[in-house]
Amino acid sequence: MLRMAARGLRTAILDLTQGEAGTRGTAEDRAREAADAAKLLGVAWRQALNCPDGAIENTIQNRIEIARVLRIVRPRVVILPYWQARHPDHAITGILGYDACFVSGLAKVDTGAPPHRPFKILYASLYADVRPSFVVDITPFIEQRHTALMAYKSQYANQATGSGLFVPEEEIRERTFAEARHYGLLAGVRYGEPFVQKEVGLVDDLTLLPVQSL
Repeated sequence: MLRMAARGLRTAILDLTQGEAGTRGTAEDRAREAADAAKLLGVAWRQALNCPDGAIENTIQNRIEIARVLRIVRPRVVILPYWQARHPDHAITGILGYDACFVSGLAKVDTGAPPHRPFKILYASLYADVRPSFVVDITPFIEQRHTALMAYKSQYANQATGSGLFVPEEEIRERTFAEARHYGLLAGVRYGEPFVQKEVGLVDDLTLLPVQSL
């Protein structure tokens, strides 16, 4: 998000829930923190739907509601959570989001806006035990990324609630930087962010392929 915003591209985030069922904080806390994080990420548009936190389902109603947003924002690229995850909402959103992108392109589904189908669907695979399709160099933005993450104080600041579940605040930087360093090493850069795509990649010039083999 930071890299694309720095290039002058318009970015957007759609949250599906209000975060009301979270172990830490309230829906109101999450709304304020999401707004703060959006500013730090250079996001041009951010909103939240009212899907039940912890109980998102892949229903036709949810597909149409997300399609309505897709037709308003009209993204070329959509990034979804990887379809296997610890949190059930994250896992189902990877599938629900894909289906919503398909519905968004159906001309006979009326949402009040013209059809739009994104060109590319990607999956954020940072916490999935899979080999990424590619890695984005985030080296210039690693500190900004950390600052945006820590905007969610109700989740990541040290507190008694959920102390056995959440990583201690003083360890978050070390862990997230270590993960970014790992993926950066795979791609030959300092810090990297991994993604998965389902499609086969297309190369025009073999001599311009990045990442050295030996």
